[in-house]
This record gives sequence, C-alpha cells and structure tokens, in this order.
Amino acid sequence: MNKKIVAVNAGPRMGWNTETLISEAERGARAAGAAVERFDLFRLDRYTGCISCFGCKREKFKGRCVCRDGLTPVLDAIRGSDGLILGSPNYLSELTASFRALYERLVFQNLTYNTEVPCCRERPIPVLLIMTSNAPDDSYRGLMQRYRQTLDRFVGPTEVLICGDTLQLKDYGKTDWPWTLFDPEAKRIRHETVFPAEREKAFRLGAALAG
Repeated sequence: MNKKIVAVNAGPRMGWNTETLISEAERGARAAGAAVERFDLFRLDRYTGCISCFGCKREKFKGRCVCRDGLTPVLDAIRGSDGLILGSPNYLSELTASFRALYERLVFQNLTYNTEVPCCRERPIPVLLIMTSNAPDDSYRGLMQRYRQTLDRFVGPTEVLICGDTLQLKDYGKTDWPWTLFDPEAKRIRHETVFPAEREKAFRLGAALAG
C-alpha cells in the first residue's frame, strides 16, 4: 500500500522560496510512490495555537488535540500519515506564527508530563522540516536544531533543510525605500545558481521520506 505523506506550507507567498521547496519535496515523495495531501496554513479557516485546555491529557483524548478549528483537519491528517513535510520562512528570527500554532498543538498533544512515558504518540513518523531565510544559511542552525530535537522526540525522526540568502523580490528597485542591506544582483545570481540545487535537495529528501 502506498504511503501517505502530509505536506504543510506555513508561508503566505505562493510560488516563492518556501512553497517552491515544499512542492519539490512533495514531487519527490510522489516519485517514490507516496500519496501526498497538502495544506496551506494561510488559506485555512480561522485557528489558534494551543489554548492550554489540557483536554489532550485526559485518557479519552490521549494524543489528540480537542480544540476544533481550522487546524483540526491538518492534525487529523498528520495523525494518520506515514510522513510529514513542514515548511516555513523565517520571520524576525523565528518561524511564522502560523507554523508555531501548528507546532504547539502537534507537539503538546503528545506530551504526557510522565517521566516513564514522556510521549504518547503510538507511531513515530519521519519529518522533513524546511526553513527559508534572507539571512545566510548558518544564521539559524541553533534554532532549527532545537526544533529538530523536539520533533524527533514527539513526532518522529526529523531532517532539516535550511535555505538561506534567498531572493525576496523579483525587482528590489520597486520598493518605496531602498533596501540597501542587500545586494539585489548578488541575490539574483544566487537564486539562479544555488537555489536550483536546493530544489533538487528538497526533491531527494521528499523521496527519502516516502521511501
């Protein structure tokens, strides 16, 4: 039976860096024979992060977030999947608020506060976590390492793909204020020469996730 992979885009811009790498990972998973279900968090019905109701700490709902909103179908799909692709741009040295909302509820539902059995997830699944940023690749390795460690523990073994120094705009000259922090030509050249390799890597990691 084909594996089922869930892909979640936590970025708002379709066709740009994060969404492109997620799509490549999806394509790799499909090439490996998996079925892929995709969610774009910025296009869901209204939702929140964890509301600390502790409903998931009751035996009746063990491992299930009881809050019902736009994230419910995403969490349900992940629970029944064989692998997870997560992607987010970096906003102000963190992943997006949309990512954080999903991350809180995805992890907390499996956290037991029990020393002997700290995680109640019955079946770990592999995770591919993608982050894009206009900063250099090594700027947020510590941040992503912390995410990887938590996802390793409460969801499943996690691979991280960091794509830095990204192209944010097709034409930096059309902004109202000059973005003098960046070299637009260097950004363009990097996007044309380095980003294709990042796309290929995302494809390979997506295929491995489904393998």
